Amino acid sequence: MCGIVGYIGTQQAAPLLLEGLTRLEHRGYDSAGVAVIGGSGVRVAKKAGRVRDLGESLPKRFAGRAGIGHTRWATHGPANDVNAHPHTDAEGRVAVVHNGIIDNAAALRAELIEGGVELISDTDTEVLAHLVAASTAETLEERVAEALARVEGTYGVAFVHADFPDRIVVARNGSPLIIGVGEKEMHVASDLAALVRYTTTVAHLDDGEMATVTSAGFTTYRLSPSGPSAVDRRAAAVDIDPSEYDAGDTDSFMHKEMREQPAVAERVLRGRLDERFGTSHLGGLELDARELRAIRRIKILGCGSAYYVGQMGAALVEELARIPADAEAASEFRYRNPIIEPDTLYVAVSQSGETIDTLLAIQEIKRKGGRVIGVVNVVGSAIAREVDGGIYLHAGPEVAVASTKALTNMFLAFALLALQLGRVRDLSLAEGKELITALSDLPDQIQQILESEEKLAPIAERLAEAASLFFIGRVRGYPVAREGAQKFKEISYRHAEAYQTSELKHGPLALISTEVPTVAIVPDDELVERNVAALHEIAARGGPLVVVTHDGVDLGEVVKGDCHRIDVPRSVRALDPILLTVPLQVLAYRAALHLGLDIDKPRNLAKSVTVE
Repeated sequence: MCGIVGYIGTQQAAPLLLEGLTRLEHRGYDSAGVAVIGGSGVRVAKKAGRVRDLGESLPKRFAGRAGIGHTRWATHGPANDVNAHPHTDAEGRVAVVHNGIIDNAAALRAELIEGGVELISDTDTEVLAHLVAASTAETLEERVAEALARVEGTYGVAFVHADFPDRIVVARNGSPLIIGVGEKEMHVASDLAALVRYTTTVAHLDDGEMATVTSAGFTTYRLSPSGPSAVDRRAAAVDIDPSEYDAGDTDSFMHKEMREQPAVAERVLRGRLDERFGTSHLGGLELDARELRAIRRIKILGCGSAYYVGQMGAALVEELARIPADAEAASEFRYRNPIIEPDTLYVAVSQSGETIDTLLAIQEIKRKGGRVIGVVNVVGSAIAREVDGGIYLHAGPEVAVASTKALTNMFLAFALLALQLGRVRDLSLAEGKELITALSDLPDQIQQILESEEKLAPIAERLAEAASLFFIGRVRGYPVAREGAQKFKEISYRHAEAYQTSELKHGPLALISTEVPTVAIVPDDELVERNVAALHEIAARGGPLVVVTHDGVDLGEVVKGDCHRIDVPRSVRALDPILLTVPLQVLAYRAALHLGLDIDKPRNLAKSVTVE
């Protein structure tokens, strides 16, 4: 991975490819390159570094009306000009860009070398160019299909060939590819962000599919051992505003997306709250009341922040619906040969809808006959198409690698699910109405927290100077602590670890010192006294404290030491986690800003993780 673009039409391809790659920079990458087909065949330019570096290094005459481009996130070999995509065969007649990992690349490389092919890169991708070049099949589609039949692993690929200058051939298996339909021109991309400036009419490839893209349109095929066979794949309009992919007057997409949280929270709740019956409407689940009552367990699967908000969601379900629920890292789920139970509802959580670990977990569940729903933000994404039903987040495009507004809407989606499950069981009408009122108040409460950003800035700057931090919380507060630590790791590059507050004395307390701040999550709940007692233990050992809590919570003598207090608005206890999470987003953002870091594109990370 990380980003693919392609263009074929009446315009010069190179400027459009560079523009598309620029719009994919948020996905994370270490090098970039483009290939165009002109009168002299296939020409390639690639460079380690940023897209702007590639643009500045392009030859003045780099003409061609068809081409492909790529931003690379390293999986094989270091970031340098040679390992950058596109890759070509020895004669430079075939060029390919690739997202994913070829699992049997070592065997294919060895075979090619034994056959006299000189490989110049460390990548797995280069073998694809040589395999296609070696094929004697009549069409480019057949040559690509032959090559891919030998590949084990995941891929989103795009090929151009000097002998077939009128087409781009693309294919997908586990890594997203989208075809954009224009007027006498066509686009290809791995992310809608690269297309929306030119078209919002798109077709998504499914796994195991290949397409021929020409200036006049596209044709889709199903890959099989007997060769490609035509399938019907039609383009459809997507409802999206291209301006949502612009940062506007903010310094970063993360800042913009944090500020959008009140509005997108209202959006995910709109039309889904039923005050009359104290419940929620989630038609996308495609489950009636009888089917909801038959659910005996909830298993939530996600990665990174989606996993942590899944833990928050599991607590919501248990508290409101009294159904056993837990969350698990999707990346580990299928490797432990999980037991799939018919009365368990599996919930897959992903902002992009393309997270490969989560997608593979879904496929394992469905292979064993389980029912799985999705909580996703991207309509038409792989997970959205794979699941049996789901809840769309309606958060709009999220560009920053660190998730903020999508995470908030994930939590609210779980609140809606827990409310509906609770109301078909033992949650009373009065309790349902109370929760609806609290949900309706959340957008304004989130806005209150965001308006305190300047007050939080000095606290964030103090935390930014620490080499290591602790985040602690109990029960509802623990996944909040985990998400807070995640944000600091992602964008401030500070070592941050999350622990259950109750576990401090079982080991981590040994690391408390004047140099190690602790961010403590202390809601005004049934554990407030126990949490405050732990703060005293930290303060007694000289540990600096930042306490995220509610107004009126008595912190005792702790406040006389090195302690900063952040109060958040009160809600019903079940909804406290999201209000406790928002100030942690602000702290991480302001810490990274203070350190002068690239907030939207943290090093070594990618927005959409499409490789295992």
